Amino acid sequence: MNDPVRPAERLRATLDDVLAGLPPTQAASAVDRLIAAYRGATPTDAPILRDHADVAAYAAYRMPATFEAVRSALEAFADTVPGWAPGSHVDVGGGTGAATWAVAATWEGRRPVTVLDWAEPALALGRRIAADHPALGGARWQRARIGTALTLDDTDLVTVSYVLNELDEADRAALVDAAAGAARTVVIVEAGTPAGHGRVIEARDRLVRAGFRVAAPCPHSAACPLVPGTDWCHFSARVSRSSLHRQVKGGSLAYEDEKFSYVAATRLPAAPAPARVVRRPQIRKGQVLLDLCGADGRLRRTTVTKRHGVRYKAARDADWGDAWPPDPADPGTPLP
Repeated sequence: MNDPVRPAERLRATLDDVLAGLPPTQAASAVDRLIAAYRGATPTDAPILRDHADVAAYAAYRMPATFEAVRSALEAFADTVPGWAPGSHVDVGGGTGAATWAVAATWEGRRPVTVLDWAEPALALGRRIAADHPALGGARWQRARIGTALTLDDTDLVTVSYVLNELDEADRAALVDAAAGAARTVVIVEAGTPAGHGRVIEARDRLVRAGFRVAAPCPHSAACPLVPGTDWCHFSARVSRSSLHRQVKGGSLAYEDEKFSYVAATRLPAAPAPARVVRRPQIRKGQVLLDLCGADGRLRRTTVTKRHGVRYKAARDADWGDAWPPDPADPGTPLP
């Protein structure tokens, strides 16, 4: 895989260059309007991103976070199919192209890339900031209505990031069906909220019914063991902020944590993790508590202590969203 740091730095530097001419006050005002729009009713008659100021504000406050969330999901999937790389990629509802940057950061080389979105200003900015990217300079940026009329050409990989929340139920179903009919692998990312998780599970179930196998984050393709309304599965990605990013978002920290839910489903022969850490590990004196989702489709809590040797060190280093155990070929001391 590519160096996980350099692509993010390149994206931030490119955004800084593109957004340098937009007054921070104008960007902040556009951000406020966009946040209100995204939290409001489902848009059905017009794109949320209307003009250059909207798109620039979106790129400043959302593109780095979307990139990190999608990259985390893609890397978890890539671990289940070692040696494979997509020969082509379609990003549905891709806007300014954060997911295309994430794919390029996960797998080396060039491939045909198509970005579909309803908002022409978003496509224009995405085309501009990707122009000098070695893997994305030749990407197609195409205006398309995302919904029941969507048709997709055959491709190895379809990504759908932070799009389902903008669609009604019929359009969500049509999008997932179109992706399932065209792609060998589909990766869907949504906000790490109960509602976002619900949309991911809805899409996950639909992909499984279409013959896909869940490769990540779930270690299984059975029904999700979480009871709706009581809990939701989500993960966290650390996002470094540029100075302009901090101005636009009104924050003082050099980073933020993006919470997201996702599913990576495939027709490829994949090897999902034996289990997945689904909560932040709790490190206590001489022990680590891990909340896991297992291959049997059940949730359980495992306590790893010093007597487990190398497993204990691995547990102390484990992070939310990691596969467990880190090396399935080394069973180590049996866990309780």
